[in-house]
Amino acid sequence: MTEPQEESPLATIALPTAEATQALAAGLATVLLPGDLIILVGELGAGKTTFTQGLGLGLGVKGRIASPTFVLSRVHSSSTGGPDLVHVDAYRLGSAAEVTDLDLEESMDRSVTVVEWGRDRAEDLAQSRLEIELIRPVGDAATGVSGGSDGPAPWEAEDLEDDAVERSLRLWAIGPRWEGEARAALLRAVGHEQPHRGAADAE
Repeated sequence: MTEPQEESPLATIALPTAEATQALAAGLATVLLPGDLIILVGELGAGKTTFTQGLGLGLGVKGRIASPTFVLSRVHSSSTGGPDLVHVDAYRLGSAAEVTDLDLEESMDRSVTVVEWGRDRAEDLAQSRLEIELIRPVGDAATGVSGGSDGPAPWEAEDLEDDAVERSLRLWAIGPRWEGEARAALLRAVGHEQPHRGAADAE
């Protein structure tokens, strides 16, 4: 899985439970604005939909948030006057051109757009973005999901998220939207303060 080329992760955070994943996402929602793009990365069952559910709670949007694999995208309108949430699943899309064909630009200026499986497909939707990679232990013992032909389909495996399995999250903030105070606010929202530069670093 390709990592963003711009920089190392801004933060790496342990997520011991699904509730912790949702709470972090809800905190992140407090600094999001209409037009913001989030690209979610992670293996099957890593917690991408769980994260988006927390984001929806933080944004105060309507409707149950589930993986939109079969319809590709869902719009959850705001119940608070804030931005809507556009939830996209790019698992079945093979290229950035196919993402462009969804016409997401039509709604981006009034929405927060989240694209699961969006790396190498959705980067051109906006000048700036957050990339969030959710990581879980690999293997049948950790996931309870068989990798063989008798295992669940990808959209089914995404719903088999085991609350007992600890995950971690890596966060990248890319583009001018996330510079300066916005970056500092982002780190505070996810429970990380901006690291202080030492005297040696300042020289």
